[in-house]
Amino acid sequence: MPYAREHPGAYPRRVLLAVTGLSPQIVTETLYALAVAPAQAAFVPSEIHLITTRSGAEKARLALLSDEPGWFHRLCRDYTLPPIDFAAEHIHVLADADGDPLDDIRSPDDNRCAADGITELVRDFTADPDCALHVSIAGGRKTMGFFLGYALSLYGRPQDRLSHVLVAEPFESSSAFYYPTPASQVIELAGGRLADAASARITLAELPFVSLRHGLPEALLTGHASYNEAVAAARLALAPAQLTIDLAGRRIRAAGKVFALPPAELALLSVFARRTLRGEPPLPAPPKDVPDPEWRQRYRIELHWIDGPFREHEKTEAALKKGMDGGYFSAHLSKLRRILERQLGAAATPYLISDGGKRPHRYCLAMPPSAVRYDAIDAAGAPAED
Repeated sequence: MPYAREHPGAYPRRVLLAVTGLSPQIVTETLYALAVAPAQAAFVPSEIHLITTRSGAEKARLALLSDEPGWFHRLCRDYTLPPIDFAAEHIHVLADADGDPLDDIRSPDDNRCAADGITELVRDFTADPDCALHVSIAGGRKTMGFFLGYALSLYGRPQDRLSHVLVAEPFESSSAFYYPTPASQVIELAGGRLADAASARITLAELPFVSLRHGLPEALLTGHASYNEAVAAARLALAPAQLTIDLAGRRIRAAGKVFALPPAELALLSVFARRTLRGEPPLPAPPKDVPDPEWRQRYRIELHWIDGPFREHEKTEAALKKGMDGGYFSAHLSKLRRILERQLGAAATPYLISDGGKRPHRYCLAMPPSAVRYDAIDAAGAPAED
């Protein structure tokens, strides 16, 4: 990623994503703080997107995007901002389980649907390496802000930011105030009080967040997982390693996920898992071009317990007729690593066969014996691997 060490404002695609309820001025207040009067380097969005309810969407459209009052267009003209892509189609209305727009978020089902909708938007924006995402949680219901902030924690990258905008009294919570104007503009506040919008002070509070993205499997980063699925995957990535091997069923459970392994890779993993259980020392790999009969024997013992068509065993026996050499070992070790990393993402690390990190290499499964077990595993939902 060529922009990783630069300010988010240097990215070609810069997205401001905010949750709003019935206070659309959150958008103009945040835009002002980011682009007009930033405490640090400016972040001028190239796009603005809102997440809201049906009633919130209508109010945002009328207040921000109409010809009059059109507060978003006013701010851009007042401060000569560059073109920002913000239109009605960028106002994302949360939907219920039937796909109907939500008027509010009140029930557990509403919360689940809102969480899933918010998570999918954040995942889509963070899937673009040329995009820097700035998330504002200042508006909307507290649950919406929580889900948006947590979704960024799940999927956020170094260039992404999370913030909350603060408006000083007496303008805070005023429906007539949208941003500090460059020239004097008197507005009426609650109770008939008058104040000059030009004197308003806005502060953007940046909220640090812990990114859990590295712990999510690739399938969740690129697919359409729900909020609960993403949270569960992050929890498993942070949990202590636990490996269950089902040789007869050709599958394992690692980091709480069940998936199948091809016989050759499963047998290789089992060689090292069994040594871990027995407390045996790390092993050197077979010589590069010299068949090793001892390696062939320990590998065949594991293959014996793996169910499969006779042809598979026959093919392996032929390949290992004189012993296992370093080429065979390296090829299947690499394939095992690729499968584990694809299935588990960063959570794969404890389950990878380690070479010890120094020469001469000695290989082992570096986890405590208590973390390894052999048992039958329910095959329901286990994806196959080739």
